[in-house]
Amino acid sequence: MRPGLLPLEDGGYTPPGVDDFKFGAAFAGFPDWINKPFLQAVIGALLVILLWWWASRRLKTKPGKGQFLAEYVYEFVRNGIARDILHHDFRRFLPYLVGLFSFILVNNWFGELFLFMYPTFSNVGYAYGLAILSWLIYVGAGFKKFGFGFLRRSLIPEGVPPYLLPLIIPLEFLATFITRPVTLALRLFANLFAGHLVVVVFVVGGGYLLTVQDNLFYNVAGGVSLLFSIIILFLELFIGALQAYIFTVLTAQYVSTSISEAH
Repeated sequence: MRPGLLPLEDGGYTPPGVDDFKFGAAFAGFPDWINKPFLQAVIGALLVILLWWWASRRLKTKPGKGQFLAEYVYEFVRNGIARDILHHDFRRFLPYLVGLFSFILVNNWFGELFLFMYPTFSNVGYAYGLAILSWLIYVGAGFKKFGFGFLRRSLIPEGVPPYLLPLIIPLEFLATFITRPVTLALRLFANLFAGHLVVVVFVVGGGYLLTVQDNLFYNVAGGVSLLFSIIILFLELFIGALQAYIFTVLTAQYVSTSISEAH
């Protein structure tokens, strides 16, 4: 916690803010970009790799609890996202979608683990990085299937009168190549940032009212605030899973529009 979040000597209080989401170098002498969010992203990636490697070993006809959970997540992404949206092309993109969902979920839930207490994607740079990766996937899929004809299919919808093309082409370019990755990143970032900031406000404010203020009313309000922060933590678990699902669904949808025959 920053020193600025602690009660001041005169009894004052500095509320949490944007600065609490900024981190310096994790180790002395290292660059600033090797910080807590970076380490969490690396740990999250390693966890996803290890967990799926462990889940795929020694598969049994009668699965245990671990295998059952892994199969449930896999089938959820396979049947509920990939196959429903991509249809017969889903197998090519299924590994990426499973990895994407798992990676986002793990990093979102870091915000509720006391060892970390910070969702990685509340740092907008990591949200943009993941959105750019999905952008490369669906744009690359379109170019692989249609070559440079993908540009024409993306920028000129069927049935548009020629006199509207000067207006339609820039709008379609923005929608396909600019707006999609930006909205993907900002949707993920904004939800994780706002949710975690609310938790921090209730925890820090509740702790201050409970331990510093010598007033029964303030003490009770502080206890209620801390209790409410626990409820929000559980809500954030759901929001973290929901945002992982939405990001994965939209990625699959964008891939589908890139490779579909009719546009």
